[in-house]
Amino acid sequence: MAEAGFPLHTLPVGGLRGKSLRTRLSGLLNMGRSVFRAIGVLRHMRPDVVLGMGGYAAAPGGLAAWMLRTPLVIHEQNARPGKTNLYLSRLATRVLEAFPGAIPNAGGVELVGNPVRASLIEAAAGQHWPMDIPPRILVLGGSLGAAALNEVVPRALARLNAARPIRVLHQAGDGKAEACLSVYREVGLDAEVVPFITDMATAYSQSVLVICRAGAMTLSELMVMGRPALLVPFPHAVDDHQFYNARYLADAGAARILRQNELSARRLAEELEALLADPCQLEAMGNCARTLARPESAERIADILEATGHA
Repeated sequence: MAEAGFPLHTLPVGGLRGKSLRTRLSGLLNMGRSVFRAIGVLRHMRPDVVLGMGGYAAAPGGLAAWMLRTPLVIHEQNARPGKTNLYLSRLATRVLEAFPGAIPNAGGVELVGNPVRASLIEAAAGQHWPMDIPPRILVLGGSLGAAALNEVVPRALARLNAARPIRVLHQAGDGKAEACLSVYREVGLDAEVVPFITDMATAYSQSVLVICRAGAMTLSELMVMGRPALLVPFPHAVDDHQFYNARYLADAGAARILRQNELSARRLAEELEALLADPCQLEAMGNCARTLARPESAERIADILEATGHA
């Protein structure tokens, strides 16, 4: 925030879900304190509108805005909303969602998608379906890595038909690249394994299939870039929201879902064989993903904030 030129005010607040009674009581006390501190910040800043992006950290500012009668806009990134946004949706002036029907029974709901980085939007505008031989698969374990993907994907790829060679770019996560690379070496595969990918636009553009978790921002990038995916939702996500994110793409024909309790080298290899055997199907899935994209999301959210703040 500071690098972008915006002042940053922090509040002491923690989650309440799944904690001991003592911790939850302490969390409620801290929440009350944070609400009063948020009221002080808003009185000092005198904003025209407050934007809440969900999660327990959004609660103090959202409640403070409502108490001060400052217009409140909330945005839900996932297909299954969190408790904070469900509560704040009853108080908000406008409710924005990235997946249709995420917040039911709320007035003034608008589907706006999730903002994605400008470099992806620019790349998507001029890209073509990659025709490279051999085709490339992109594996994303998230910036922190996904141990299940790092271990199972190399073993699954080793089971694929040798007559159909592929290239692999695998983001393994910080501190996990060497261990992941050792698995590829163990099964006799050559792969490019990195801790983190900086140029995601090129990574997506050069890949015919993405294997990844189902976080909201990753799926929003897949939609903008028009890339088919084999999704393995993180099983411990709150309220299993990653599964519901993934199901939105799968129902549209843009992705396949493999639950982690079904994940094995054999099962993943079967799914990959079926997908890679039909390049036309992969391209069609990518086109389906693109129809779901909302590349104008950031601009639309900004327009709504301006209109709400000056209403």
